[in-house]
Amino acid sequence: MSEPIATSFAKAAFPLDAPRAEKRPHRVAHHGLELIDDYAWLRADNWQDVMHEGRAVLNRDIEAYLEAENAYTEKEMADTEALQEVLFEEMKGRIKEDDSSVPAPDGPYAYASRHVAGGQYPLYVRTPRDGGEEEVLLDGNKEAEGQDFFRLASTSHSPDHLKLAWAVDTKGSEFFTIRVRDLSTGEEMEDLLERTTGAAVWSEDSTHIYYTLQDDNHRPSRVYRHKLGASQEDDELLYEEADAGFFVGLGKSQSGKYIFIQCHDHETSECYFLSAEDNRSKPLLIAARETGIEYSVDEGQGIFYILTNAGDAEDFKLVTASPTQPGRAHWQDLVPHHTGRLLISHSIFKDFLVWMERENGLPRIQIRNIRTGAVHPIAFEEEAYSLGFHGSMEFDTDIIRFSYSSMTTPSRIYDYNMATRSRVLRKEQEVPSGHNPDDYVTRRLMAPAHDGELVPVTLLYRKDTALDGSAPCLLYGYGSYGISIPASFSTTALSLVDRGFVYAIAHIRGGKEKGFAWYSNGKRETKTNTFKDFISAGEFLVAEGFTSAGKIVAEGGSAGGMLMGAVSNMAPSLFSGILSIVPFVDVLNTMLDDTLPLTPPEWPEWGNPIESKEDFEFIAAYSPYDNVTEQDYPAILAVGGLTDPRVTYWEPAKWVAKLREKRTNENLLLLKINMGSGHAGASGRFDRLKETALEYAFAIKVSGKL
Repeated sequence: MSEPIATSFAKAAFPLDAPRAEKRPHRVAHHGLELIDDYAWLRADNWQDVMHEGRAVLNRDIEAYLEAENAYTEKEMADTEALQEVLFEEMKGRIKEDDSSVPAPDGPYAYASRHVAGGQYPLYVRTPRDGGEEEVLLDGNKEAEGQDFFRLASTSHSPDHLKLAWAVDTKGSEFFTIRVRDLSTGEEMEDLLERTTGAAVWSEDSTHIYYTLQDDNHRPSRVYRHKLGASQEDDELLYEEADAGFFVGLGKSQSGKYIFIQCHDHETSECYFLSAEDNRSKPLLIAARETGIEYSVDEGQGIFYILTNAGDAEDFKLVTASPTQPGRAHWQDLVPHHTGRLLISHSIFKDFLVWMERENGLPRIQIRNIRTGAVHPIAFEEEAYSLGFHGSMEFDTDIIRFSYSSMTTPSRIYDYNMATRSRVLRKEQEVPSGHNPDDYVTRRLMAPAHDGELVPVTLLYRKDTALDGSAPCLLYGYGSYGISIPASFSTTALSLVDRGFVYAIAHIRGGKEKGFAWYSNGKRETKTNTFKDFISAGEFLVAEGFTSAGKIVAEGGSAGGMLMGAVSNMAPSLFSGILSIVPFVDVLNTMLDDTLPLTPPEWPEWGNPIESKEDFEFIAAYSPYDNVTEQDYPAILAVGGLTDPRVTYWEPAKWVAKLREKRTNENLLLLKINMGSGHAGASGRFDRLKETALEYAFAIKVSGKL
């Protein structure tokens, strides 16, 4: 065997009262290389039970350590308690407490959600389509009573409008229970579907529900058909995925005629379809999976419309096929591939095909008249903005809904007539405490990266902010899974901007802001481009006078938390602080553990270090936990959730323990584990604001603005 990875230890830079995690060396070998993990014991052996039951079944040593860290964080942040309350009230003051969505028509009704003043959770309601008395279908506040955690995954009314399927998680583990409510009586029916993904798809006759079951390792792998009134044990298994690397999901065509079973990892997909009108229908394959080929399907007027990258269409194209001959050999190009114009999603209506695309970092909606072939866009002229397509609940309609916002402009909801090309503003986001867009500036800049690429950076700051390097900056980044971060309005960010911060989003490689190649050049063997792009964005903001080195607070969550860990190792002096939220920092150990929920499906994104020595060595070279070294680190706040199935609680816990041992300075180093929630944090809308207030108070404190 070669030398062990990371075996030398310097004297720890512990503040005297900081928790000290005991070192219990755990040794494993892969590809002739030995890994020594002193904090592996923080991973509970019964982690599946912890996901389901929470702290009641957690090992007492682990619980004691996590509680000690929480107490230490509370003590160290005690001087910000008044600030946290002010921040909370500010952010709460920007939310319309009795806000409601624009009603969406469907048949005889219009469906909506709304909040009541002081309520943490929404109410789902409907009114007669042409107006009338409101009917409350589900009151989230009432259902959440007595629960430490409560998350509604979805609500779905039946096609006959007589029943409501709704799914809830009360642990934060993302195992959802589907219930069915009789809307004529308001009573729950006997149906109870447990351990699901939360998505319920109705048959067209409203007598059956299709759903996806999750296995013990939290992988959605089986699709069932449930007959109302029957026991879940008697449900019909329609599909079972044999490959642990693939996730399974369900969808329904806009027309309502077909149900789609979607199987995918991060680079390959496979779809099956069955009739939503025949409760004996069996799944039929559309096109067999081929590594690297992705496709998604909708249907209208007896034609499948397929969004795919097949045929070297890196930025995707739209093709058509018949349900009787759906295979790739019969696909016909409709909207051809165009390099640099990324097709994101599509939807079909009776007379129109609609798709979202992005070019030069900006989104557009395109609309095609199916009969004439004429195409026209919905676009805006701002430097940076966010555009969302909300579609319609109906198929035979000319009206779709979309949303628009920018960093300075609150969200606006429009109804758009695809035939007349006219739009009607249905709602503008209210900021009760007041907001004047003219007080702020939003910009889109291009930061040169280490290899000559240009990284888009979106900025928000007050007009009166001095751009002489004196301003602190919060720099946000994600950069994974092809997810693009929108330049949208944020009521919370204003609390930093109003205190003199420059708020910045680095649209780094690993997302798709500049097309699919922007994603593929920030994954697997090119993953370090993501980290270098973020550092380049920060250095560019320093060079341009927006901030200075050592005045940047970096923020990222989940895979963006991995980014936080990597850049704190690579360029610690650039940052005053690091906000690492549910951070994926133990990349190597997680990718070596194929029992964890996301590991096999994640191999296409990061590599498979079990099978490949090359992947092992590449991941080991950047994995934040494995590369904590003897150097000064910026102040760090790491936040996790005990029942998080996506980024397990022990990742931030191990990372903080190792940082305490190895770092050579005593900057603030804090760990907060929410003992009653998972990946998404607190479930109530105001409780989430309290978490944000803590994070922003940390940023303000380490920036010397307290």
